[in-house]
Amino acid sequence: MLSRLLKSDRSVRRFKEDETVTADTLSTLVNLTRYCGSGRNLQPLRYRLVTDTAEKEAIFPKLAWAGYLTDWAGPEAGERPAAYLVQCLDTSLSQNCLCDDGLQLQAITLGATAMGLGCCIIKAFNATCVAEALALAPHLQPRYVLALGYPAEKVEIEDMTDDYKYYRTADGIHHVPKRTLKELIVK
Repeated sequence: MLSRLLKSDRSVRRFKEDETVTADTLSTLVNLTRYCGSGRNLQPLRYRLVTDTAEKEAIFPKLAWAGYLTDWAGPEAGERPAAYLVQCLDTSLSQNCLCDDGLQLQAITLGATAMGLGCCIIKAFNATCVAEALALAPHLQPRYVLALGYPAEKVEIEDMTDDYKYYRTADGIHHVPKRTLKELIVK
């Protein structure tokens, strides 16, 4: 079951923008992070839920979407995320979240996938502008932006042959090469 869920948990970059993702749904996903491991058990991460149209429009231009798709600037109107979660480090608790950010993002994306949602974890963004757009307190430092919504694209995993870069074919399918198990195990 976990293997099937992990295979389905792909980065989605085009969404059904008109299908709502509620703050309650986002809260349910954030609640999953309470059960994740935490370095020193400090639990220094916080989440800003973004469902308001004006806030979504304010942060969208601050995000970079797909570095390997050089001829694509990101989702067009109608394909943009229905919601965002902005993961923030509470610097009043720590200056370093250790590995908590990745653990929590994986828990959220797996939970979202189980709900039929798609996600895209975004690290390439202007953190200062996002913090200002959302009026975040100075001690809350944006680490990642997680775009969420109902997928409007198909994403397929394939065994990596020569290149690790993801790509999109003319039929709109997003392909993600993955290394084989044989490559991952060191002898």
